[in-house]
Amino acid sequence: MPYLGLLGGMSWESTLHYYQQINQGVRTRLGGLHSAPLLLHSVDFAPVAARQRAGEWPALGEQLAAAAQGLVQAGAGGLLLCSNTMHKVAPAIEAAVEVPLLHIADPTIAALQAAGVTRVGLLGTRFTMDEAFYRDRLAAAGLTVLLPDAAGRAEVNRVIFEELCLGRVLPASRLRYQQEIAAMQAAGAEAVILGCTEIGMLLAPADSPLPLFDTTALHAAAAVEWLLR
Repeated sequence: MPYLGLLGGMSWESTLHYYQQINQGVRTRLGGLHSAPLLLHSVDFAPVAARQRAGEWPALGEQLAAAAQGLVQAGAGGLLLCSNTMHKVAPAIEAAVEVPLLHIADPTIAALQAAGVTRVGLLGTRFTMDEAFYRDRLAAAGLTVLLPDAAGRAEVNRVIFEELCLGRVLPASRLRYQQEIAAMQAAGAEAVILGCTEIGMLLAPADSPLPLFDTTALHAAAAVEWLLR
């Protein structure tokens, strides 16, 4: 198997799940003591989050592009960015290296299409929900994207940064997310994308009246397929 480079730490709570799920996937497929050949560059999330809030995306692109180059120099034959939000700078990473970047939206799109979903709700950080970089990729695949209202988006974002990224999983926040899912269902959503890599910590399939498409799990499964291709 080739080495896969992980750009992680955004937050490390979800990067931990990536590492676990990719290794579990390889062991399930190959058996025995097999595990995934991975290289990890884990950033300090506090300054990254500060740059997100300040809108310093070109600087973030340069930072992750340099990290990606380091992983490639260390032997990575492909890259995986363990964050939905930071895919805003995916073009900068792709331009800096000659190995593939496994985009987080692509396995989610494939799973939605396989399930026959055309109208999907999206939960994520305010950057992922409000900005075009993520929604446009979904729309280009023929998906209609539904979002919470402004107050709902603010609360979804708050829970991510103030709770989930700190490892805090609160029943009250689960209930609030369920209310947002119910509102999107009433607006015509057929399924919901957990479009932040931490939301799977809060919501399980049994918590939702709609099918949940967990980007972390789908991305990790795509990584296993790439490793074993």
